[in-house]
Formats: sequence, C-alpha cells, structure tokens
Amino acid sequence: MSLTPARPGCIAFLLALFACAPAAPTPGPVPVPAGIDHAEWTRLLRVYVDERGLVDYAAWKASALDREALRAYLARLAAPPERPAQGQEAAATFINAYNALTVSWILDHYPTPSIRSLPDSFGAARHLLGGARVSLDDLEHKTLRPAVGYRVHAALVCAARSCPPLAREAFTAGSLDTELDAAMARWLARDDLNRYEPAAGRAHLSSIFKWFAEDFEKGGGVAAVLNRHGPEAARATAAQAGFKVEHLDYDWGLNDQQPPAASYGSLRLLWDQLRDQLR
Repeated sequence: MSLTPARPGCIAFLLALFACAPAAPTPGPVPVPAGIDHAEWTRLLRVYVDERGLVDYAAWKASALDREALRAYLARLAAPPERPAQGQEAAATFINAYNALTVSWILDHYPTPSIRSLPDSFGAARHLLGGARVSLDDLEHKTLRPAVGYRVHAALVCAARSCPPLAREAFTAGSLDTELDAAMARWLARDDLNRYEPAAGRAHLSSIFKWFAEDFEKGGGVAAVLNRHGPEAARATAAQAGFKVEHLDYDWGLNDQQPPAASYGSLRLLWDQLRDQLR
C-alpha cells in the first residue's frame, strides 16, 4: 500500500520538487502455481499473530525454524507454474503471497519503526512470484484490486498499525468470499480503525476509504459498504440523512506486538517519502 494520507500543499510541493524521472514500467499480473498448500502459512500466523492482528516479529525473527518455514513457503510461490492457478484460487494465493512477502520484508529488517522507513517497500520489484520479479504495488494495483474489488483492502496487510488486522489464517479458494466478508466485518468493527456517530450521522473512517474511493464506489458507495459489512453503529450512521464521512489519520508505525518506541509522525513519514523519491 504505497498511498499515504493527504498532506498540506507545501508537502506536495516538496515531493514534486524532489521527484525523480518516471520509473520504468512494471510488469502486469503474473501467474502463480496451482495447488499451493497454504497450511504452513496458517500455522505461522496462528503462532505469531494475535487476535488484534499484531505480529510478534521479535519471536518470529528469533526462530530459525520458522524463518526457514516462511522462506520455504515463499519458495513454492516463487516457482514458475507448470499449471497456473485460476479464479478464486489465484486470488487467494495472491493475497497470501502479498501478506507473506510483507511480513518477510519486515523480518529481514526488524527492528524497524515502520515499513515506510525501509527503502521503497511497496514500489520495488524485489519479490519473486510465479517466476517473475514483482513489487507489492504490482500485486495490489495490477492484480488484486481489479480481480477482487474493494474487499481486498480488508485482507492485505501493510505492516502498519492503521492497516486492517492481519488474519490469523490463510485465505482459501473454497471459502474466499466468506473470508473476505469476515475480513471486512472485522476491520469495520474495530473502533480504533473506524468510528461511528449515529446521532450525528458521521463516520470516521480509515484513510483507505479516501485513497481507494473508486473501488468502494464500484461496490455501491461507502454507505452501501457500511450497510453490507459494518456493525450496527455503522449501519445506523449510514442511514442518517446527510450522512458524512471524515477520514482518520493513518498511523504508519509498525504493527508490532511490542509497543512502539516513538511516534511515527508526519515529519518522519515526509522524510521517508522524500528519500524514496530521490532514490
């Protein structure tokens, strides 16, 4: 997830001022192998991810056995497919791959205050998948958003405290629709990530709803999404005349079970954005 919260005009000016030449085109969707067993990914998630979707990166990094288990799982995803996955199987595998690659990237650099403090975490085509080099942005924007729609935003982990909670089990082809609906419900019910004021007709929603507004519009609009997946307070809020949406600031601090050492505030985020632009 490379999009970031809206910033004042001066920050936009600085980003434009320091922007490099346009990057080379990235590859389109790549095939992934059919028949991948995601049971080991589920096992790792259940060991190291808590009920709030936070990751015990320190314990995971300390376990040579489970670091190797994650590498072995990613190696299976990296292989050129003899038989490419299709449909729901492909979508589930891409979601699992995105999340596993993100966690692996953090483990390689842990401890770190934020995924945004690492070099070009989302845009660099450094990951091997289906025999091709891809970036996390390739997977999200070129493959998953077109194939899955707005619900994918509840399923992908961006390793930040404000991202939707990481599920404690792999996504699967046979139950993907049910699992995506559950991910949406889990995300919208978290009052630290989305809040509702039914009496005022106002919802305080994740900035993801702003960054990917077109995806939610294709799903019928924000009110329809809240009615479809949200808790009772969300549905009551969306039903009010003149229903309004405000977007919450996004906390890019690491989704770590360990408490953050310091706030990952806007100035640190700006510095990291400028650094990535200058690379």
